[in-house]
Formats: sequence, structure tokens, C-alpha cells
Amino acid sequence: MATLPIIGAGLAGRVMMPSFDGLRQSPSVLRVCPMVTVCNAGLNRRSFRGLVVKAATTVAPKFTSVKPLDDRVLVKIKSFDEKTPGGVLLPTTAQSKPQGGEVVAVGDGRTVGNKKVEISVQSGAQVVYSKFAGTELEFNGADHILLKEDDIVGILDTDDVKDLKPLGDRVLIKIVEAEDKTPAGVLLTGATKEKPPIGTIVAVGPGPLDDEGKRKALSVTPGNTVLYSKFAGTEFKSADGSDYIALRSSDVIAVLS
Repeated sequence: MATLPIIGAGLAGRVMMPSFDGLRQSPSVLRVCPMVTVCNAGLNRRSFRGLVVKAATTVAPKFTSVKPLDDRVLVKIKSFDEKTPGGVLLPTTAQSKPQGGEVVAVGDGRTVGNKKVEISVQSGAQVVYSKFAGTELEFNGADHILLKEDDIVGILDTDDVKDLKPLGDRVLIKIVEAEDKTPAGVLLTGATKEKPPIGTIVAVGPGPLDDEGKRKALSVTPGNTVLYSKFAGTEFKSADGSDYIALRSSDVIAVLS
């Protein structure tokens, strides 16, 4: 049985919730219908039914448009597969919500120094964004996310991540394949292989903005073999099975030669 701590005004206890294998979370609302019991010293046990946990903000149907402000962007989230290409139903734990979608509205940009800087993506662009960024919305019957422009990793016009065009100060790196054997000759299995934080830069963004609103070119270029921070960025797998990572240029530690 899973245990969930509850902390609130005048209430400090634990919610005892049974585990539900295969329970699917809606993009907007997760309903847990079985009994939930709150236990705490000095409190009587009380039962609550129909506990509702909201995972996204639902915009009422009377509102027909959402206009992002400043440097924010509204993205319609790409739907995720519940089945494999072969038709096999995926369990909840194997369903991965994509970090991409179509830009449907953009703000007016922001002011840096004395310069007005417009949003670098336009409506209709297919983008990839940071995993934990933004505010999710259920709007016009579809899932959307409201992001800052800086949360957009890059533009992806195809279905293959190797074609990603990084934005801002981000770079796209093709990761070096992990070794199949140890230095002593012991064969490594897939579970024990460790991908080194080394790769080749395949694309770079236009660079960050300086205090005057001008783009500052990055110090690395496509073709550089680099060492990067181990826990930085977002990893992707391309159509041919190669591993890529998109990260900020500040997470690149060194150029190898």
C-alpha cells in the first residue's frame, strides 16, 4: 500500500492509498474513486470518496482564444501513442508523453535593454520543449502548454531528432556509443553499459541575447567533439537508433581534439 503525506492548516497526517496497476492519468483530471482514509493521532478516521487531483488547468468553453503575453508561447501538445506500431497496448508506465507540439499562438516578445526582441518561433512551427516547463491547459478539447520562449529547445520539422534546429544557447550533440567491453575484455550487457558524456555537435543555436538584445555567437561549432555535464540536457533517440542530447552551451565542459 502506497503512503502519501498530507500537510495543511491544522492537519498533518498520511493518506493511505492502494496501488492501482494500469490506472491511466487523464491530461486534465485524475479521479481516484475507491475509499481514501486519513489517519492521524488525535483525529478520528474519516472516509473521503471521489478524490480529484487536477493535473492541468481546464479553460471553460466560453473562452475561445488564449493570447500569450510577453515572451510566452502556446503549444498544442502532440498526442502520444497508447499502442506500439504493431498494435500492442502499452501499459501506463510505458506511455511516454512527448515533449513536443505545434505552436498555435505567440506573445509580442520582450524588451532587452532598449531593444524589442520578437519571439523567434512562429505559429505552425513544430517544437520540442523542456520536460518540466510551462503550464498545461485543456483548451478547445485538446491539450496545450503555455511556455516561456526560453523553454523551447528547438524546432523539429521532421519526425527525426537528428534534424532538430536548436534555439537560443542550446546545442544538439550526437552521443558517442557506449563501449561493449571493459578494458579487461569483459563483455558488457545493455544494462551495464554506461554512455560517456562525450559526443559530436551536429547543430547549434543562434546564441543567447546580450544586454543590448543582440545575439552572441556560441564558442562551439558543428563538428566539435565535446565533453558535457553528465546530468544536463534532454536525451532523444533518432530513427536509426542513435542517441542525441540537446543541452545549453554552458553545460559543455570542454572541446576534445
